[in-house]
Amino acid sequence: MQVKFKKLTPKAKVPSYANPGDAGMDLFAVTHKIDTRHHFAEYHTGIAIEIPEGHVGLIFPRSSNSKKDLMLANSVGVIDSGYRGEIKLRFKFKEEAHWPSLKRYADGDRVGQLVIMPIPYIELLEVENLSSSERGEEGFGSTGK
Repeated sequence: MQVKFKKLTPKAKVPSYANPGDAGMDLFAVTHKIDTRHHFAEYHTGIAIEIPEGHVGLIFPRSSNSKKDLMLANSVGVIDSGYRGEIKLRFKFKEEAHWPSLKRYADGDRVGQLVIMPIPYIELLEVENLSSSERGEEGFGSTGK
């Protein structure tokens, strides 16, 4: 599948797969800003992408993020097919992190992963009763009792 993208700055790096079979393409920071007042770091990729209709772009943190004092603010970013702006990643500082010793990404680092997936169009149908299942209404860890 071919997906159109645009470099918004000459410094932008093309999102790419690190290894054959990888699910996510690495996203690279070109610039960033640190907001110590609101406790976040925002990384700009310099990339805009045209997610095909019927698909979604999902932004995930990289596994190496566990070595940083940052947590992706919205857990998983969602890029809808109609969005044409720059891909940015905003990370909140972990509570125990102290500025200026904050372990963070530098410009040029891989800061996240982009996964593009098809999405079904769902039409909800309101009913009086749902079918029964073995699990039933149990939740919040009930399968791992």
